[in-house]
Amino acid sequence: MKKVAFYTLGCKVNQYESQAMAQSLEKNGFVICDADEEADVYVINSCTVTAESDRKTRQTVRRFKKLHPESLVVLTGCMPQAFPLVSAELDSADIVIGNKSNHLLHEYIMQYIGGAGRIVAVDEHKSGEAFRGDTISSFRERTRANVKIEDGCNRFCSYCIIPYARGRVRSKPLETLREEIAALEKNGFCEIVLVGINLSAYGTDIGSCLAEAVETAASFEGIKRVRLGSLEPDHITDEVISRLAAVSEFCPQFHISLQSGCNKTLKKMNRHYTAEEYFELCEKLRSTFENATLTTDVMVGFPNETEEDFEESLSFVRKVGFEKVHVFPYSRREGTPAARMPEQVENAEKSRRAAIMIEETEKIRKEFLESQIGKILEVLPEEFHDGYVQGYTANYTPVRIVGEENIKEIIKAEIISVEDDFCIGKKI
Repeated sequence: MKKVAFYTLGCKVNQYESQAMAQSLEKNGFVICDADEEADVYVINSCTVTAESDRKTRQTVRRFKKLHPESLVVLTGCMPQAFPLVSAELDSADIVIGNKSNHLLHEYIMQYIGGAGRIVAVDEHKSGEAFRGDTISSFRERTRANVKIEDGCNRFCSYCIIPYARGRVRSKPLETLREEIAALEKNGFCEIVLVGINLSAYGTDIGSCLAEAVETAASFEGIKRVRLGSLEPDHITDEVISRLAAVSEFCPQFHISLQSGCNKTLKKMNRHYTAEEYFELCEKLRSTFENATLTTDVMVGFPNETEEDFEESLSFVRKVGFEKVHVFPYSRREGTPAARMPEQVENAEKSRRAAIMIEETEKIRKEFLESQIGKILEVLPEEFHDGYVQGYTANYTPVRIVGEENIKEIIKAEIISVEDDFCIGKKI
């Protein structure tokens, strides 16, 4: 019986796919262990969203091969899917496959063990292909589970390689989702996080919509919460908002990618909305959902972003008042139109702008957390430590409850203070 360890880089979709691969191998007699243990097989599930992601992937593959020279090292995920020739040259990986072939991992491992030698097999995504992949019935021993319901992206933002790494939009059939949620409910999970590459586009290829996926997940008695992963502003129509508001289990937390609050920059990014349209959506969500939180991603230093453009973006972020913002400097990505644009911003200037944006958004974040003091909120514990449990409210406020541990169901807590990026709660 062989031991397999997974090391996952990147987003929640990758986390889901690692779980699915692990369960598939378990069904075929493998034992799953932690990546810091001695294993017969190490699977690196890669991210390729930036050049830095690729660097980390190469470093990780080489590290595992150096530490475990007799073990089989597998490279899969987005990097080999987007850059198969470059990935094939990484000879520390004994098997190289793309994310399209994750469901064939067991087959490739057995071929290698059987003497086939090094395997490089990256099957290209094709337009019109159906959603595929194994489902899950557990998720890393937590109380909530990520469930992938959508793959691919049709947006082709000028800075992004993901459509090449993930193919076009394709959606999980509702019946498959229903069966998957039933299995997770049976195993004690009470919160479901629906995730995808372009999650807002769910159902556009199968005559459905995101609201229908939420309604399906919430239809199970044991599922107390349903939340959404990262969203794009498009496809969040008034009808979708209305249907989501009618689902009592729906968590009013919206992570909606902004990238820039400057219309000139948004156009160069090939983002299909204006700052005004984005703000209108935020207003609708806050007026519809009680105690809703809005979080986002903001890029600084995009090619040809002037100081005035940056200030416009900063002003917009202040105007929205996001409860949390992930700020990052633009990273030149080979194979994208933005990488070929003139007037690239110097790294030092990108770092300066990022520092300013982070400082401003952290002020807003602190104000939000302090505004929760005195409130009684429902918290679903996820992590258990000596002396306290850590979990999240419905709007994804992080809470630590001192003096409690090993609670695995939703509990009420009064927020009494704020420490670092956490609210401190007392069980009611």
